[in-house]
Amino acid sequence: MMDADFTVAAVAQRVRSGTLTPVDAVEESLARITARDPRLGAFVDVRADAARTEAAALGARPDLASLPLAGVPLAVKDNVPVAGRRLGNGSLASPAAPAAADHPVVARLRAAGAVVVGVTAVPELCVWGATDTPDAITRNPWNPAVTSGGSSGGSAVAVAAGMVPAAHGADGMGSIRIPAAACGVFGIKPGRGLVPAELGVDSWFGMAENGPMATTVADAALLLSVMADRPGLADIADPGSLRIAVSVRSPLPVVRVDAPWRAAVERAAAALGGLGHHVATGPLPYPANPLPLLARWTAGTAADADGLDPALLQRRTRRHVTAGRMLARTVKPAQVERLDRALRRYFADHDVVLTPTLASAPIAAVRWSDRSWLANLTANIRYAPFPSLWNLVGWPAASVPAGIQPATGTPLGVQIAAPPGGEGRILAVAAQLERALPWQRVAAV
Repeated sequence: MMDADFTVAAVAQRVRSGTLTPVDAVEESLARITARDPRLGAFVDVRADAARTEAAALGARPDLASLPLAGVPLAVKDNVPVAGRRLGNGSLASPAAPAAADHPVVARLRAAGAVVVGVTAVPELCVWGATDTPDAITRNPWNPAVTSGGSSGGSAVAVAAGMVPAAHGADGMGSIRIPAAACGVFGIKPGRGLVPAELGVDSWFGMAENGPMATTVADAALLLSVMADRPGLADIADPGSLRIAVSVRSPLPVVRVDAPWRAAVERAAAALGGLGHHVATGPLPYPANPLPLLARWTAGTAADADGLDPALLQRRTRRHVTAGRMLARTVKPAQVERLDRALRRYFADHDVVLTPTLASAPIAAVRWSDRSWLANLTANIRYAPFPSLWNLVGWPAASVPAGIQPATGTPLGVQIAAPPGGEGRILAVAAQLERALPWQRVAAV
């Protein structure tokens, strides 16, 4: 199968029609992983034998021809349980016992006909915006000298390098959208409550959500429909004429947005304007005080670290946990309620907003786990300040590929966000951008 044919929709259609068996689809994915992953480090566990067995059993199902994800090989991020394997969460401190059952999202994907071929790399406890595990650095397939992003870095690489047609990701501070932008794939974080979360102790105070990453908007919509158990989400409708706001201003006064990322948003806005949307500049009301976000990020990590051996945690994570235990008492629901009200006033005049996904090119692919907490914090904030607003309020947002940055050869990304319930609208606008400004779906690896 050529990369152009290796999509969720194409594989599922061929399996349903009987021109491709689930075993053959899985073998194709496993061959790609064997050939491409050794220099990229997307996977921490390739379930070759188990995937073959599961694919064979799937091929015997009497309802195979009706399954929306029939025979599709997928990757799952190493922060949700996959039955029979240890949930590593990127840490040596994680318990060694295998998971007794699949996470609800994994169970839904399997029930829809998908086969989990492997589990993808994450930074420790999914805290950071660059991915390196105790065993390897996960590298960007467009430029291996820079990071894949994080924390769903392994999933983004698995998709961007054409090893699987789509993957599961999870997003607590931009962890789907950051690597999606860095690696040139489409990724969407759904709004709170659409997809079962169950990430860590309390999903970082409700900031973290599960969602899909894929090379096409249609593939992501199909996966999201399965994850949410909402089949209608797979049907991308014409959005009509929308009021689209454009906000390229940095969320933080200390962070500069590089010109290529601003230009990517301007190109996308111009394309949407040409399709009949009303496009206008509308700077977002970012919160002036970063403490509520920082407190939830650190305190959520601290909750996840309870019961783990501190001696086995990385130095930067121990510092993050210490900060979280100090800041936990400052977490107040009223902080988010005020921000939610301000955003609802903003969206009284706008249907969706476009921003850059990142402020600058992905940071270097190095062992960030060996560097200090402050170095990690500073690097993450400087290059990825945009996504976290939507985690704080629990609203949907996505990253759409938007060209290539010449200096690094890495992709650019545009973020689309909308009020609660706006996943369908985001998908519709993203699909229009995909048609108007098509992207190279798989990196040349």
